[in-house]
Amino acid sequence: NRVWIPDNEEVWQSAEITKNYEAGDRFLHVQLEDGTELNYPVDPAALPPLRNPDILVGENDLTALSYLHEPAVLHN
Repeated sequence: NRVWIPDNEEVWQSAEITKNYEAGDRFLHVQLEDGTELNYPVDPAALPPLRNPDILVGENDLTALSYLHEPAVLHN
């Protein structure tokens, strides 16, 4: 799965989850698009938003997106 990680410079950055997340984990193990591996600290009550499949990028009708949230709208 891919998620959106908040970023100070780019607002949102796409990342791929590299290790299964289990309830109670304090970090989400991800790899950014530039290949950087990151242990992203997470609050189990507020996991990062999921990224839509590439086939939906550029969709004219935002209601067709699987996940509709700020990073999905900005990326689309």
